[in-house]
Amino acid sequence: MLDRDGFRPNVGIILLNQKSQVFWGKRIRTHSWQFPQGGIDRGESPEQAMFRELHEEGGLLPHHVQVLARTRDWLRYEVPDRYIRRDARGHYKGQKQIWFLLQLVGHDWDLNLRATDHPEFDAWRWNDYWVPLDVVVEFKRGVYEMALSELARFVPRLDGRAEGRGDSRNRYLRAGYRGREGQAATAGIAPPAAMDLPPGATFDPDPQASLRAPASPKR
Repeated sequence: MLDRDGFRPNVGIILLNQKSQVFWGKRIRTHSWQFPQGGIDRGESPEQAMFRELHEEGGLLPHHVQVLARTRDWLRYEVPDRYIRRDARGHYKGQKQIWFLLQLVGHDWDLNLRATDHPEFDAWRWNDYWVPLDVVVEFKRGVYEMALSELARFVPRLDGRAEGRGDSRNRYLRAGYRGREGQAATAGIAPPAAMDLPPGATFDPDPQASLRAPASPKR
């Protein structure tokens, strides 16, 4: 379903935990990280599409989250021809997105990357709000910055207030990630050697593992 300009309606999701960190998913069988997103089906509202994608990509249900805000207008990005199927070239141009800011009110273990038979991500982590754009595919970076900037004022601070527009940004949003050893926080699992974790990130290759593992004695 395309609009008259060749853009497909789409939703993007910025999911926060209680520390105001964002959910960051690694696309399956790649080294690219991104926010959950997906197309709006015919007859769906953006909010309906958002909840469907939230379950398909993260295994979450509406009662697991609180909607804090959404972008007022569509944010657009064009997809380079090399990423477009040949039969779609000439009429498909890219995506136009409504972005939602959500607060996780459930638990980390509610997340499930394999909620469907066609998972989008094979790993996830919590990352500082101002994500490092160098790990995002290049043609999406502008939309990511616009969405994060517009929604930043609705992000709860740890003191209970919302972030103001004047709050300083993490320098990695603009400058990108310049890898430095030892800055990634890991949860007892070392990331693969080929994977760079930006500052403020944690790596969880299988968030369901803690549910399957036997409980440690006397802990």
